[in-house]
Amino acid sequence: MNATLAAVVLSLFSAVAYAAAAVAQERLASRTTDSGTLRLLSSGAWWWTVVLNCSAALLHVAALKYGTLTLVQPLGALTLVAAVPLGARVAGRRVSAVEWRGTALTLIGLSAVLVTASGPAPDNELSVPQALGVAATTAALIGMLSRPGARPGLRHATASGFASGVASALTQTVTVAVTDRSGSLLSAQVIVVALLVAAFATGGLLLSQTAYRGGLGAPLAVVTLANPVAAAAIGLFLLGEQLQGGAAGLLLAAVGAGVASWGVVTLSRSVPQPALPEPLIDVDATDEHPVAAVLALEPGSAAYEPSLLPKQSGSGQLTSL
Repeated sequence: MNATLAAVVLSLFSAVAYAAAAVAQERLASRTTDSGTLRLLSSGAWWWTVVLNCSAALLHVAALKYGTLTLVQPLGALTLVAAVPLGARVAGRRVSAVEWRGTALTLIGLSAVLVTASGPAPDNELSVPQALGVAATTAALIGMLSRPGARPGLRHATASGFASGVASALTQTVTVAVTDRSGSLLSAQVIVVALLVAAFATGGLLLSQTAYRGGLGAPLAVVTLANPVAAAAIGLFLLGEQLQGGAAGLLLAAVGAGVASWGVVTLSRSVPQPALPEPLIDVDATDEHPVAAVLALEPGSAAYEPSLLPKQSGSGQLTSL
């Protein structure tokens, strides 16, 4: 199979898994208060979202084996595209015209990026000093974005996107190093970079959980946009990745990225936001598989609960999942 095609297919499956995890995380976050955050760690439902995220991450790692960062990371926008029909299913409604338009714009923009970013499987790696430098810079940015202040949701989402993008860049280094038959599986480079991957991947997951407390749409859009920015910067400036087509290719990629960003913002605005926080509930009392819980909300099902359906504001706009 062509390397580019393999990367695209694996990225698609990864995006679906990430979307399911994001919807489940938002659902859990909207049902707990700040004082109940630590209780999520004892919730089986929350750990199922971890399983979904891990599965998506493994598919993402496989995609990074076949595609460059500048190709694979923008495909993360497919997560939001996949979240649209899943979110609509949770809400018991049809996909709206605005959501179809946002999906179309995102896919058109990504198609332009794919044309310019396609190429052979990656073979460059970050050295240990480069990896440590990237980690230190990213940690400083995350610290600034995570400080107490106004609108923590969007800032935490930005920090999560940067952490996930850097984790992907570092993961590609581990993947290339491990699959290089001339290298050692237990080399200092592999061990150090693998530890950094674990740290940033975990940090990105926890930061996204905090960000989704303010709703799914805007935070997920920010994560989706910040992730490829961080990864592409590393790929272009440190790994020597290049876009196809010279100046024309660069222009096409810029236009495609702009169109895809427009689509992502359109989709994020169409995703329902949660209403006022409900009283703290016992997470364990509703411990269930997140995806199964999502599908069980359909009218007529045995687990159908009207209290879990989207609420409406005075204008009739959906305000919660």
